[in-house]
Order: sequence, then structure tokens, then C-alpha cells
Amino acid sequence: MATEEHRSGCPINLSLEVIGDKWSLLVIRDMMFGNRRHYRELLTNSEERIASNILGDRLRKLLAAGLVTRTQDPHHKQRQLYSLTEPAIQLVPTLVHLGDWGRHHLPVSPELSIRAKVLSDGGPELWAAFMDELREQHLGMPRPPDIPSVWHHLEQAYQTELARNA
Repeated sequence: MATEEHRSGCPINLSLEVIGDKWSLLVIRDMMFGNRRHYRELLTNSEERIASNILGDRLRKLLAAGLVTRTQDPHHKQRQLYSLTEPAIQLVPTLVHLGDWGRHHLPVSPELSIRAKVLSDGGPELWAAFMDELREQHLGMPRPPDIPSVWHHLEQAYQTELARNA
């Protein structure tokens, strides 16, 4: 059933209305996989070279959609800290599948596709562990201390791939 605000009530349409532009999932990706939580980090470390006005616009839209929150950084009073919300964290499987599709059908670079490969190979169990880690980082939900860090595993794979292709 269509409403005045949306083209239709289709869940795919509604999802695309929130995250279907060229940049929103890339901002979420950078927060998830790059641990970029400040505006400057998101701007200067973007592989796709996002423009400042576009980044600001997407962050506002992600805030309004409830996918990201913004608080004052407790370590630096002049900086804002962006955090993923639970709905954004639940996009991990979607991003894994999207990355997997890209690895199989597009000319990806090895260093930028290694995280997608590691997560895809790890399957739902690794995705769940990564989501728990994101919940700890972004939502403050503790997880058992003896569980290895998925983020560090992904970062190590990325650094290894960078060194291999240097």
C-alpha cells in the first residue's frame, strides 16, 4: 500500500529509499570496516573521495533515518563521534552479500575486496561475531573478553593484501 511519503510499501523499495543512493552504504561501510567514527576520518580516508557536502548530507540523512547517532567525542570536546545503530549493524549480512556479488561479477581490487572475502568465507557465524563486536564499539554492549577481534582479523587480512600488492 503506497503512502504519500513513499513510492510503495515494498520492503525493497523502502530500504532503497533509505540506503539506495551512491554514498550511504559507503559511509556505513567505512564506519563498519574502517572504524571511521569522525567526520574528518570519513572525509579524508574515503577510497571513493566523497565530497564534503555529500558526506555532510549523507550523515544527516543517516541520522534522520536512525542508522547513525552523533554524540560529542568524550576525548575531544570539539569533535563529534558517529556511531552505528542496531539497524545499521544488522546491515552486515547485506554488505557481505553485496561485496560477495561484486567480487564475483566486477573487476575488484584484491586489497579492497579482501574483507568481503574473509567475511564471506567465515559465514553467518563470523558475521554474528562481527556484529557483536560492532555492538560493543558503537552501542557499548559488552561481549566476552576471550573472543578474538573480527575487526583486527579483517584489518590484518587487508594489511597483508596491501603488502602483497605493493
